[in-house]
Amino acid sequence: MDRAELTTEQVLKRDIPWETYMTTKLISGTGLQLLRRYDNRAENVRAQLLDDDGPAYVKVFVSILRDIFKEETVEYVLALIDEMLTANPKRARLFHDKSLANEDTYEPFLRLDQAYIVGDGFDSLRSFFFWLKSRLLWKGNWFIQEKSCKILSLIVSARPKNQDGVLANGEASNSKTKLSTIDDVLKGLVEWLCTQLKKPSHPTRGIPTAINCLAALLKEPVCRSSFVQADGVKLLIPLICPASTQQSIQLLYETCLCVWLLSYYEPAIEYLATSRALPRLVDVVRSSTKEKVVRVVVLTFKNLLSKGTFGAQMVDLGLPQIVQSLKAQAWSDEDLLEALNQLEDGLKDNIKKLSSFDKYKQEVLLGHLDWSPMHKDPLFWRDNITCFEENDFQILRVLITIMDSSTDPRALAVACFDLSQFIQYHPAGRVIVNDLKAKERVMKLMNHESPEVTKNALLCIQRLFLGAKYASFLQV
Repeated sequence: MDRAELTTEQVLKRDIPWETYMTTKLISGTGLQLLRRYDNRAENVRAQLLDDDGPAYVKVFVSILRDIFKEETVEYVLALIDEMLTANPKRARLFHDKSLANEDTYEPFLRLDQAYIVGDGFDSLRSFFFWLKSRLLWKGNWFIQEKSCKILSLIVSARPKNQDGVLANGEASNSKTKLSTIDDVLKGLVEWLCTQLKKPSHPTRGIPTAINCLAALLKEPVCRSSFVQADGVKLLIPLICPASTQQSIQLLYETCLCVWLLSYYEPAIEYLATSRALPRLVDVVRSSTKEKVVRVVVLTFKNLLSKGTFGAQMVDLGLPQIVQSLKAQAWSDEDLLEALNQLEDGLKDNIKKLSSFDKYKQEVLLGHLDWSPMHKDPLFWRDNITCFEENDFQILRVLITIMDSSTDPRALAVACFDLSQFIQYHPAGRVIVNDLKAKERVMKLMNHESPEVTKNALLCIQRLFLGAKYASFLQV
């Protein structure tokens, strides 16, 4: 069977020769006794054994993963741990029991480097062997990688926090062995998760597994920091898109959950502000009918609303109208209804704070041109026409750049129309637009395949040739 398609149930049907491992001193006599009591027992029996002596079983499992390299046995022990934690995730706390202070429960899962291994207290031959053998998370087959990732994420999330929040399990002062710090662990785990998002080890399960683990890990500030430092935020953005199948909906939900958790972290917010995250989230909430997806996106909007230019962007993207539509739907989640009301109030406050030209400027600078009312409002152009002179006609220059670079027909059409409006309402509009060498760009767009683009490019050229005196007679 392809090991990438193994299940926990299939692996646990194996018979493992524990006695042989004791004979070769790979497990101790005590370890063998514990395994005999636990292996192939009913779930309620195993649960009682873990309640009575959980740390001892954790110690045995970790020692096997550290010292035994036979793939079938490694898979089996990972399956045992996975089954144990799936039944009760709180059992991950057993890995941090005080009795395991000198045990490095992270070591079997993570890739080790030479500087980490070679040091006082290590047998040189064993050190060299470990250095050659990368750990389970990196070099195992997919079953091993997937289980290691899930288990390691649960162990990290369950670790006890000291005052500075960075203590790993057991950095014991009297230990001769250097144990993994939480920074080492998170760096290795985040590196693997980002690698899965870039180049998955499994074609269909690599990315969902990584996102699922991130959704658990990013609840902690130290994990958010590690993820942002690894430049991981940009890897989430392509996954924010409307979904239809149950599997893709779950992936979308967990991706949006990651973004929501990152919205509490300023360095991540700075990256989200320069990405396409917000328009993608708006597309999702506009089309999604899954309550949990809508809830987590709305909560993300709430967090971002007061940050930087997010409020203005939300208004420009039509979020106020979307929120009204969402409020009209029959949601069962009271938290979602409350969040929608709060978001609506926040958006109204943003609209009041923004002048119409501020909103227009944001729309142009972001390249999100659409037929919002201000474009065809004569009052807007009369009241704000001198604002276009700011920063050496920055807004006009951006409109011309959009004509050159955008592939969106709507954006091209609106840019042509706005340029024609400037020509009409500014006393020196035709001269300024000619000086900026916009005519050539507009002329090219007259041959565009979109009728909307050609219509507005023609209007712009007509106004450019006729000037402000006659431009007002042309049909809009």
